[in-house]
Amino acid sequence: MNKGTVKFYNEAKGFGFIKDTESSKEYFVHSTGVKESIRENDAVTFDLEEGKKGLNAVNVKLS
Repeated sequence: MNKGTVKFYNEAKGFGFIKDTESSKEYFVHSTGVKESIRENDAVTFDLEEGKKGLNAVNVKLS
């Protein structure tokens, strides 16, 4: 389980980006991978899954 911060999330379009706390890498997140309602600057935990264009954040929850 990774920890990070929601850098950007557009609920209307259903996607955003999460910045990993340890590595500072940014991961794409789609609404299908979000388990709880999230907003920009929320602290979250997440798993990574290989997507079409690289790693995606999935199982995103508030921490």
